[in-house]
Amino acid sequence: MTQSLTIARPDDWHLHLRDGAMLQAVLPETARHFQRAIIMPNLVPPVVTGAQAKAYKDRIMAALPDGMSFDPLMVLYLTEDTDPEDVAAAHASGLVKAVKLYPAGATTNSASGVKDFDKVRPVLDKMAEIGLNLCIHGEVTNHEVDIFDREAVFIETVLDPIRKANPDLKVVMEHITTKDGVDYAKSNEKNLSATITTHHLIINRNHILAGGIKPHYYCLPVAKRENHRLALVEAATSGDKRFFLGTDSAPHVDPAKESGCGCAGCFTATNTMALLAHVFEEEGALDKLEGFASLNGPAHYGLPVNQDKITLVKSDKPTVFPAKIESGDGPVTVFDPGYPVYWDVK
Repeated sequence: MTQSLTIARPDDWHLHLRDGAMLQAVLPETARHFQRAIIMPNLVPPVVTGAQAKAYKDRIMAALPDGMSFDPLMVLYLTEDTDPEDVAAAHASGLVKAVKLYPAGATTNSASGVKDFDKVRPVLDKMAEIGLNLCIHGEVTNHEVDIFDREAVFIETVLDPIRKANPDLKVVMEHITTKDGVDYAKSNEKNLSATITTHHLIINRNHILAGGIKPHYYCLPVAKRENHRLALVEAATSGDKRFFLGTDSAPHVDPAKESGCGCAGCFTATNTMALLAHVFEEEGALDKLEGFASLNGPAHYGLPVNQDKITLVKSDKPTVFPAKIESGDGPVTVFDPGYPVYWDVK
């Protein structure tokens, strides 16, 4: 017996496509189900200027297979040397939908990020003036702060002061992983939303560390305790418009993940919608899936809801997802939830 759910075609409000051979391999995995995505700018070198964002978008569109429809929403990488006027011009052209704040050293290719937040205040002021979103990787990088506490400390010591100094700034707390993040997003009524990833709805830190190190579950921000995962699930399935999907799907070739210093990132583009249907059904909240995946993100970004639809179908046999995606750089492991999933997109 089958069950189906038709929703507006979803968007991914946090996506890594990389470049070159990897871009060509992973882009179809997103474009198959998603109409738009916020494209992370942490290439090497990073996408800092409007001209670089335009060139990157051109490469993405050139890699899109014939017959597929996809709209990359470009993002600039915030540095201490970012020019506020270049940001404003890129936004005015319609090209750039957000600027990304990486604390220096917080995650993959973030060495060019911000160390002194006072140096970027002119950019933040300009963004507030023109209504441009600031997307935040919310972790401090101080070595003395435990890695499992870095999100909560960032909220208290960095994010809250930024927002109090500039309450008109539109902010997206990306890939929140803690109850602290959920509670902070809920406590603010204006100009603040949060994305939640697919994998953080499914795994906690035991999945990474119990019974041997599992590198394909390692991501940044790292998965936390079970009570934090449950808080994320409650937020995602609640219907609260402040929470929406940002997969943070982040491809790395297997040798880079399975090494002495493995890269952070889970690749979920291939099976995200099926996994979300499973999670939302488990919570008795399938009626809330469209809001989380297709409606709340456009509302925050001031964009129209996609007119196309997708249909999710549940069958009586487990869905078989590919274990790996092959790229010209090497194989990429697809995220495995660790349990059978009976949903798929038809």
